[in-house]
Amino acid sequence: MPKPKPATKAQVLSSREAYRGPVFWVTTDDVLEPTGVRVRRDVVRHSGSVVVLVAERGKVLLERQYRHAAGRYLHELPAGRIDVGESELTAAKRELLEETGFTARKWKRILRFWASPGFVAEAMSIYLARDLTPGTAQPEGDEVIKIQFVPLKKAVAMVLGGRIQDAKTIAGVLWLDQQSRRASRKQ
Repeated sequence: MPKPKPATKAQVLSSREAYRGPVFWVTTDDVLEPTGVRVRRDVVRHSGSVVVLVAERGKVLLERQYRHAAGRYLHELPAGRIDVGESELTAAKRELLEETGFTARKWKRILRFWASPGFVAEAMSIYLARDLTPGTAQPEGDEVIKIQFVPLKKAVAMVLGGRIQDAKTIAGVLWLDQQSRRASRKQ
């Protein structure tokens, strides 16, 4: 007799909202996992985020801003939350303009990943932006952002040396470095 196929998703037995704030909310879920284990899961829920990897003439655009949760200034790619009713690409274009003043003519989604899937339900997508036009930044009131173009080789060294500690930025920089290496091997 064949074995029954295991479930591929958890069965949510009950769920309640434990907290709601302006950026995220938390649910407490009683779940039966695919393995048959029944557990409580507290999950931080989020509408999702976009990240913009600007690549121009061998350089990447990095921002430097203070992050309270990390307790320090971080080097990051431009990024932000997807607003209700907004597509990922629309959000990426909005975030790039707001935080840097730039617009881009060429866009391509290159990566999609879960930020911290153990307890955070936030998917992130990285968009490659090229062919820039400068403009005026329109940051939100609490955003104090310094931008700079950094040669890709230096950005990779910053990742490997621990100066870039933001996961989404690490993913984007290393993806671009890998693509650049592939392109140079083909030449």
